[in-house]
Amino acid sequence: MDTAKLSNSDWHAKEIPTLLNELSTTENGLTHAEAARRLKIHGPNSLPRQSGPTWWQVFCRQFKSPLIYILVVAAVVSTFIGDFTDAIFIAMILLLNAVIGGIQEWRAEQSAQALQELLQFHTAVEREGELLEINSEQVTPGDVIWLESGNRVPADIRLLMTHGLEVDESLFTGESLAVLKDPTWSGSHQTPMADRINMVHAGSTITRGRGKGVIVATGTKTAIGQLAMDMVSVGSGNPPLILRMERFSRVVAIAVLVAASLLAFIGIFGHGTGIKEMFMFGVAVAVSAIPEGLPIALTVALAVGTTRMAGRGVIVRRLAAVEGLGSCTFIASDKTGTLTCNELTVQEIHLARNEAFKVSGEGFTPEGQVFFQEQPVDPAQHPTLELLVRAAVLCNEADLHHRGETWVWRGDPTDIALLSMGQKLGLNRNTALEQFPQVNQIPFEPEYQFSASYHKLNGDTKVFVKGAPERVLSLCDFSEDIKSREQHQSTAEDLARKGYRVLALAQGKVTEELDSTRVPSEPSDLEFLGFVGMIDPLRPGARNAVAACGTSGITVSMVTGDHPITALAIARELGFAVHSEQVVTGAELIGKSEEELRDIVHHARVFARIAPNQKLHLVQALRNSGHFVAVTGDGVNDAPALRAANIGVAMGKSGTDVARDAAELVVSDDNFASIVNGIEEGRIVYDNVRKVIFLLVSTGAAEIVLLTLAVILGMPLPLLPVQLLWLNLVTNGIQDVALAFEPSEGDVLNRQPRKPDEPIFNRLMIERTVISALVMGLVGFFFFLLLLRSGWSEYSARNALLLLMVLFENVHIADCRSETKSAFSISIFSSPILICGVIGAFLVHVLTMYLPLGQKVLRTEPVDFSTWMLALGCSLSILVVMEIHKLFWKHRYPQNGEEPISN
Repeated sequence: MDTAKLSNSDWHAKEIPTLLNELSTTENGLTHAEAARRLKIHGPNSLPRQSGPTWWQVFCRQFKSPLIYILVVAAVVSTFIGDFTDAIFIAMILLLNAVIGGIQEWRAEQSAQALQELLQFHTAVEREGELLEINSEQVTPGDVIWLESGNRVPADIRLLMTHGLEVDESLFTGESLAVLKDPTWSGSHQTPMADRINMVHAGSTITRGRGKGVIVATGTKTAIGQLAMDMVSVGSGNPPLILRMERFSRVVAIAVLVAASLLAFIGIFGHGTGIKEMFMFGVAVAVSAIPEGLPIALTVALAVGTTRMAGRGVIVRRLAAVEGLGSCTFIASDKTGTLTCNELTVQEIHLARNEAFKVSGEGFTPEGQVFFQEQPVDPAQHPTLELLVRAAVLCNEADLHHRGETWVWRGDPTDIALLSMGQKLGLNRNTALEQFPQVNQIPFEPEYQFSASYHKLNGDTKVFVKGAPERVLSLCDFSEDIKSREQHQSTAEDLARKGYRVLALAQGKVTEELDSTRVPSEPSDLEFLGFVGMIDPLRPGARNAVAACGTSGITVSMVTGDHPITALAIARELGFAVHSEQVVTGAELIGKSEEELRDIVHHARVFARIAPNQKLHLVQALRNSGHFVAVTGDGVNDAPALRAANIGVAMGKSGTDVARDAAELVVSDDNFASIVNGIEEGRIVYDNVRKVIFLLVSTGAAEIVLLTLAVILGMPLPLLPVQLLWLNLVTNGIQDVALAFEPSEGDVLNRQPRKPDEPIFNRLMIERTVISALVMGLVGFFFFLLLLRSGWSEYSARNALLLLMVLFENVHIADCRSETKSAFSISIFSSPILICGVIGAFLVHVLTMYLPLGQKVLRTEPVDFSTWMLALGCSLSILVVMEIHKLFWKHRYPQNGEEPISN
C-alpha cells in the first residue's frame, strides 16, 4: 500500500495483524531496500529545529548596542554641521565593524551548529531479522524497533511485546509517574492519547523494562511533531558569561555618558570650550570607554574553545559548562567504561563444587579456549560447566555473531563477554534459544542487581539468573550444597581482590503461572551454579589523567555498582585510594543524615554497590560541602545526579539518551582522560576570555585617562573621535579576537581550581588594568604635551600620538598573553593567528599614513625616523612596567602566581 498516506490517529485501536498489514511490514521488520524506499517518501525522522540566524540577521545584530547609537548620532550631527568627512568615516567604520563582527559571530554560530550534529541518537532497529544500531533519523514507518530503559523513543510506536516497560510521558501528560505499557490492551478510536497504553510516542523516555514495537509515524507526523513546529520560534539564551559582559557593557555605557556630560560641563563653563568641541569630546569618551567588541570577542572565544574540546572528545551541550570547568574541584566518576575500557573478558570460572577454570583470549572476539588444570576443556566431560555457560548465554540480551569474516556485537559489555565465553565452548545463543525458547524475563535494572530469563525446558519452565554475587546468593537454597553461602561469598571476594568483576549465576524451576505481558515475581530457592571473573583493563591514559587531577587540585572518586573489593583494587591501580577505610558501600549509606554524608564524602574515595538515588545524595552532599562537582553517568537512573551536579558529564558511546539530555557535556569516547582534557580546555577558554577582556578594557581605560587629563588641563583633544574609532574598532579589533585562539600556557593543570564565585575582575585583573591604563594614558598624555610644547601643530601631534597608541596596542598584546608569566618566556611562534593579527593591525595603520584617503579621513601623515624611534621607545614602557608587576606579583604569591584560596 502507499505508506505516504498513512494516518496516525487510530493505530492504538487496530489489531496487530491488521496493523502490520496496513503498514506492509512484519514482526521481523522491513527489508533494507524497502526501508530506503520509505525513507525517501517520508523523509528523515527529525523534528523541525530552530534554524540558526541568517548572515544578514547576524549582520544587523551588530548595530544593536549603545555605542552604535552614539556613533549614529555623532554622524548625524557631523552632517548637520558640515563635517561630511567625519560623517562618512563614521559610517564606514560602522559598516566595517558590522562586517568584521558579523563574520566572527557567523563563524561562531556555524561552529555551534556543527557541534550539535555530533550529538546524534541511535536506535535498535530490526531489519530482515537482524538487529542493527542506526541513527534515529533513518527510521521510517513500518520499521520494527527494540526499546530498553534509558532510550528516548524515536517515533510514534505501536507496541508488539513488552517486559515491564514503563515510560515517562510527562512531556505530553504533565504526569511525573511513569506509565506501565501493555501491548495486549485495545481501546476505541476516542481513547485519549494519555490512556493509550499500547503506544509509545516520540520524545518520551523508557524508564524501565524492555519492549518491541512497530513505527507508525515519524517526524512531523508524530504526536510531538506539531508541538515542535510551535516551539521552533523559541530561541536559546546566551551563556552566563556573555550575559554578564553585556550587562557590564551597558553599565559602562551609562557611566560614560554621565562622566562625559560632567566633563563637557567642566569644559564649556570652566574653560570656555565650544559646545561643538565638547560634543565631539563626549563622543570620543564613549568610543574609548564602551567595550563594544567585548561580547563578540567572548562569543568567538567560547566557540573556539568548544571546537577544541570537541576535537579532544568532549562535546559541549550547554556553554555555561565551559565557564564552570575551571572551578571543578571534584569528579565523581563511573568505573566501567570510563576508568576502564568496558571491553570485558571472562578469565576465570569457579563452579559451585570448587572446580576452577581459566579462559584465554582478550576482548569480545571469541578467540580462545577454556582450560581445566592447564588442559583444554571438553564441555561434555564437565556437565556442571555446561549448565553455567548455558545460563550465561540464555540470561542475556546481547548479540554476537559473524558478519562476513569478522565478529560483530551489540549490547551490554557484560552480556557480550558472556556470549564470547559461550562461543569458546561451542555454545551459541541463537541455537540455545531454539532448544529452550524464552517465555519471559526480568530485565536488569540497577536497583534489582540481577536479571532473570525464563525458558521452556523439557516441558518445564526454568529460570536462569545472573547478577551481583551477594544478590544472587541471597536467592539460592544451600541446604543440599557442600559449601555454605558464606563460603561462596568468600570465593567471590577472593576473585574481586584480583581486580575481577564478579558475576554469580544460578538456575531454578518455576512453579508459578507466567503472564508474558507482566514481569514475573522475584525468583527464589535457586540452585547456585558458580561465578565468572571478568577483567576490564584500565583505559590507556586513565592513571595519568587521575594524577593530573591531583596536581590540578581536583579530587577523584569512583561511584560504581561493582563489588567494593573489585572497586578498591581498581582505585589502587589508578592511585586515588589505598586503604579499605576509603571504601563505602551503598548499604553503609542507608539512613545516614545530611551531616553524616558530608563527613563520609570528605574521606571516602570509592563508593561501591551504590544505588542511583544514593548517587544523587552523594552529589548533594559534595555540593553542600563546598565542592564544585562534575559527575559522570550513562544510565536513565543517573539523570537526577547529572542534573544535580554543577557539571553533568554523559557518556557518548554507552550513555542513554536520557543521560545525554540531562548532561552539560558529552564525552564522545567515554574516556576519563577526555574529561580531564575538557577541564584543561575549559581553563584555557577562561584564560583567553580574561585576556580579551583585559586588552579591551585596559586600552579603553588608557584613552579615558588621556582624554580626561587633556580636558581638565584645558588642552585640545589629544585624539579626535574618528581616530579613537580607528584605534578601538579597527586596529584593536583585528588583534583582540586573535587572543581567543591562544594555546595553553602549559601550566593550566598545575593550578588550583578557581573559586566559582570569583569575578572576572578579581584583584589581579583590577591591578593589571589600572596599572596598564595609567601607564599608557600618562605616557600618551606627556608625549602629546611634549610635542605641543616643542612647537608641533595639533594636527602633527595627534598623528604622532595616534601612531604611539597603535604601537601601544601592538606591544601590550604581549602582556595580555599571560597574567603571571613573562612575555619573553612565551614563544611568539606558538600563536600564528596572533602574529598575523598584530602585523595586520600595524600595516593597516601604516597604510593610512601614506595613502591620501587615510590622510584625509584620519588626519594622518608620514613621520620621520626620529619620531618612529621616540614612539617605539615610549610604547615599550608598557612592556617594562607590566613585566615588573608580574615579578612583584610572583614575589607576593610564589605558588604559581596564584592568590591563596580562602575557605
